[in-house]
Amino acid sequence: MRPPRPSPPLSASLFNSLIASRAHAGRSADALSLLARMLAAGFAPTAFTFAPIISSPSATACCAAQLHPHMLKSGLLHCEPYSGTSLVGFFGRSGRFDEALKVFGEMTVRSVVTWNSLISSFVQFGRSCDALFWFRELVRSGDGLSDGSLVAVLPAIGSPVQVHGLVKKIRMDSFPAVANALLSSYSACGAIQVTEKMFKELAFRDVVSWNTMITGFARSNAPERAFELFLSMQHQGDLPNETTFASVLYACTSMNDLEHGKFIHAKVIKQNLNTSVFVNTSLVNFYATCIGWRDARKLVEEDPQNSPTCWNALISGHSDSAGPTSLVILRDMLRSGIKPNEVSFSASLKDPLLLDLQQIHSLVIRFGHAGNDYVSSGIISSYASHGIVSNALTYGVALDPDSCSVSMNVLAGAYNKARMYQETKELLLHQQDRDTVSWSILITACARNGDCIEAFGFFEQMRILGHRVDNHVFVSLLSICTKNNSLDLGKLIHGLIIKTSPDTYVDNMLLDMYAKCGRIEDCLRVFEEMEHRNIISWTAVISGLGLNGFSHKALAWFKAMEKDGCKPDKVAILAVLSACRHGRHVQEGMKIFKNMKADYSIEAEMEHYICVVDMLCKCGYLKEAEVVIRGMPFQPSTAIWRTFLQGCKTYGVTEAQVFS
Repeated sequence: MRPPRPSPPLSASLFNSLIASRAHAGRSADALSLLARMLAAGFAPTAFTFAPIISSPSATACCAAQLHPHMLKSGLLHCEPYSGTSLVGFFGRSGRFDEALKVFGEMTVRSVVTWNSLISSFVQFGRSCDALFWFRELVRSGDGLSDGSLVAVLPAIGSPVQVHGLVKKIRMDSFPAVANALLSSYSACGAIQVTEKMFKELAFRDVVSWNTMITGFARSNAPERAFELFLSMQHQGDLPNETTFASVLYACTSMNDLEHGKFIHAKVIKQNLNTSVFVNTSLVNFYATCIGWRDARKLVEEDPQNSPTCWNALISGHSDSAGPTSLVILRDMLRSGIKPNEVSFSASLKDPLLLDLQQIHSLVIRFGHAGNDYVSSGIISSYASHGIVSNALTYGVALDPDSCSVSMNVLAGAYNKARMYQETKELLLHQQDRDTVSWSILITACARNGDCIEAFGFFEQMRILGHRVDNHVFVSLLSICTKNNSLDLGKLIHGLIIKTSPDTYVDNMLLDMYAKCGRIEDCLRVFEEMEHRNIISWTAVISGLGLNGFSHKALAWFKAMEKDGCKPDKVAILAVLSACRHGRHVQEGMKIFKNMKADYSIEAEMEHYICVVDMLCKCGYLKEAEVVIRGMPFQPSTAIWRTFLQGCKTYGVTEAQVFS
């Protein structure tokens, strides 16, 4: 009988191999036991001892905390970067930044990977300022930059221009990962023309480069370019992957392009990607949105994996066709043996009928998703949209406010719509962690309730806590300034708005605020600086000019609006009629009033008649006012008769004389 093979002699290398194998298999407890045996046997840990345990999928914060003192004692944090980098990465990925920075500070030897790990962790948790700070420190440190450094920091930068300049300076723009990250960053900023220019200048193009361009154009105002790039990609011999097909199908869906969508479907089958859940989901969405639910349903039935993702795409796309309701699709999904998940319920709650909503609500409870934040927010929003605010409130108040922050925001919005402003404030002030949306709703509630000082107090708190102020907050604050004629506060808010990217709605509120505060010059300056103007912008200026005694200018602006191609609506007509009333321009006012139907296809409403009668009576045209009143297609209101009688009194004319 052959004698047993002798065991290999124990060594640090053997222990490291055994520890690594257990750790990679997710057995971190066994790896820790082997570490204890290694130390007991008198073997000192090496640079390859600790990192596998910390990188194990089963590693916990407790495990990392146990290893930290061993690293310090062994001196590894001071002589090599591998062990410390793994610990910094673990704490960073867990969001434990105090511990991550402590270990980082204890390391006397760091590599660029250490820095990259710290930067990417901050980016992962949305802490862009911290990520940028540590990137600058890396540049100053002299430890060198890698393509990973630039890829890590790019998502933290609003505009990638500065990093692009640095990339060119250190000649790293030829690194594929860096170039693709820059393409992605430019595309995410909406600078699609810059992205395309950079793409054309690339010395190489891999599938990631092509996908970045195709995805960027698919989500832009020129989705047809995504399809053109897809064809170019094939002509140049690059093979499209799942992401390519999903992006170009998204473009076809947004264009409602049946022919090209079917062409892509044929390519998917030819490349044998019709078994991919990712691609199949995009196909189902395309067919459900552009062709019809029957074809989309057939695709779902042919899916070899019977994936819930494809069913969810069918539910999401059904509203754009004449197919069954989301509730019917949910039932079919259950019959096929697939349980709906939170995405299924969220999609089905977009715009359900009231009876369907109640049944979907029952299914949500049955399958245990009543505590899911997004599903709950959908239920609250749906009940509120049907006008059943009581059901929305009853459901919402039973939720845990700390784990359902989105639902709490939707519930607060429902309170606001019901004019229950005090309840809105009480709900949101009880939340421990308020996000930007919470603060916005809270400030809006204060503004609508007339709690002006409180609104600005919350605004100050919001800024101190580092929340981004959105356009909704600016609109609420400007409405307070307008109501209270607070020009100085309005100017301060305007200064903050300039630093952001305001939309047309905010600019229109600025126009209204300056006009009603009597600063027509500032109102006109804001108008001239606006990138995008709409009918509301023109109306605000015309109304402001009329209110501030510039009736001639108001008429000129009304004509300029028409010349600019902006067709007046009933509010714009009312604004110019009001300006004519203030300036006593009876002829011009009557011309606009009489031609409302012929020139603008607008039927005069009660407000227009009140304004015209008031204009005529103030200028002594009582007979003409009487003709207008007699010609009304509906009964004159009390306000019209009051205006007419006041005019008679002013000019000493009796009603009998007028109507004789």
